[in-house]
Amino acid sequence: MPGRTWKLCLLLLLGLGLGSQEALPPPCESEIYCHGELLHQVQMAKFYQDDKQFVDMPLSIAPEQVLQTFTELSRDHNHSIPREQLQAFVQEHFQAKGQELQPWTPADWKDSPQFLQKISDAKLRVWAGQLHQLWKKLGKKMKPEVLSHPERFSLIYSEHPFIVPGGRFVEFYYWDSYWVMEGLLLSEMAETVKGMLQNFLDLVKTYGHVPNGGRVYYLQRSQPPLLTLMMDCYLTHTNDTTFLQENIETLALELDFWTKNRTVSVSLEGKNYLLNRYYVPYGGPRPESYSKDTELADTLPEGDREALWAELKAGAESGWDFSSRWLIGGPNPNSLSGIRTSKLVPVDLNAFLCQAEELMSKFYSRLGNDSQATKYRTLRAQRLAALNAVLWDEETGAWFDYDLENKKKNQEFYPSNLTPLWAGCFSDPGVADKALKYLEDSRILTYQYGIPTSLQKTGQQWDSPNAWAPLQDLVIRGLAKAPLPRAQEVAFQLAQNWIRTNFDVYSQKSAMYEKYDISNGGQPGGGGEYEVQEGFGWTNGVVLMLLDRYGDRLTSGSQLAFLEPHCLVAALLPSLLFSLLSR
Repeated sequence: MPGRTWKLCLLLLLGLGLGSQEALPPPCESEIYCHGELLHQVQMAKFYQDDKQFVDMPLSIAPEQVLQTFTELSRDHNHSIPREQLQAFVQEHFQAKGQELQPWTPADWKDSPQFLQKISDAKLRVWAGQLHQLWKKLGKKMKPEVLSHPERFSLIYSEHPFIVPGGRFVEFYYWDSYWVMEGLLLSEMAETVKGMLQNFLDLVKTYGHVPNGGRVYYLQRSQPPLLTLMMDCYLTHTNDTTFLQENIETLALELDFWTKNRTVSVSLEGKNYLLNRYYVPYGGPRPESYSKDTELADTLPEGDREALWAELKAGAESGWDFSSRWLIGGPNPNSLSGIRTSKLVPVDLNAFLCQAEELMSKFYSRLGNDSQATKYRTLRAQRLAALNAVLWDEETGAWFDYDLENKKKNQEFYPSNLTPLWAGCFSDPGVADKALKYLEDSRILTYQYGIPTSLQKTGQQWDSPNAWAPLQDLVIRGLAKAPLPRAQEVAFQLAQNWIRTNFDVYSQKSAMYEKYDISNGGQPGGGGEYEVQEGFGWTNGVVLMLLDRYGDRLTSGSQLAFLEPHCLVAALLPSLLFSLLSR
């Protein structure tokens, strides 16, 4: 249904005073892939174990013809098509998922990138070479018909080939791609990275933002905004200032999207601070999780369902889908029905934007545009003040998500609490010391196989006992940037733990995973809405980054790994004494 029609319906409904049952527009306009009776009947029939499978299936004929045939069939059966006939309809009018993509071997892939030589441990070097090989397995290219007949696909056309995460994720994803690109650049595949960057920039030009992933049903939500950082990494490796010059305004446009659509004002001690949140005011179940969202909504009063669906989409936009982070204050802290993502000001989102503003200032200075450089420097300073006032907790030594409704910080442990350290978004030079104490006080350094995503077991995948590669990076590189030898040594030890977990699981399974269960040694993760996926783009990227940084010290054996907490203290004692004596 066209956007204007939806707005008219919304105004009519509000005019009729229908209370909290506020009609929100659908995730996209497709009456096959995003909303409507066809989507509802097929997804609720549960022909596939994973709802995503159906909305990834291309059409065999034009959507108008498919809808017309479906409408007639549905009318003939009083809007409840018998299961066998509905299945026959799907088989006749849809093709198998994945048909629109073809395998692609990057032209810039080479046998032995330089960073492999930095890895002292022979087993880790062989393993890194195998991960380097995986880029070929994860490379995808769109078939020409996605461009010539876009209406027959849920896939959004992109001109350049790209690397996918793996498993059920056969399209690109926004924030995943940052860690993928870091890995690709270590593999000396800058042309592949440039193509992926160009795809994202093209999406910003078309839609005003980078969607969550490369499907139409993801269009109205984004993901953690790392496009500016991707450009910075590419520039660091290539010095391609011409590419920056051509696309700087597009980078600015993406940050404008977050300013215009995701800004929230926090009033504290008589001052107002502008910060950002995840917020997706679009209704209906997520098409890729349609039956789950519908059944979850059925547990709520009818008037609360649209709000639930919007909050689930905001949770997906956060990248943390789903986590106890977003469930605080709900009637049941373990149930997704109490999700309130948009009611929180997240530490990581604001740290990412603070970093982006600093990079934009540097970019504009590099290009000789002083007025724009000053603008972004001012925006960063304002955000830094807001982070300090609203999210930083001096007593604990960390930043915390701020609950807008209850006007308080969520003081639970999440690795995201230390994102400003990683993003360089702080003014107090002593924060690394405080962050290290926070990790000790939270007993995070006693975990031997990786940094847990939270200390809560909710059954959601972004909670204990799962550990995720990007979150390891946030903490490890945050500490590694600190001038304190002690912080740097802890960063190395955390890197060693994570490398051993990934290496041990790979040795057993010959696969990399999107997440790991660290409760009893390392094993593939679980929980959430789908089975753990193999691949896996960002996991590979983070491993390659750690092997590049610490390759001369990391070991595949047990002699350095998994120091007990008292051993860790002993290992750090010399640097601790040094720092005390030098004060």
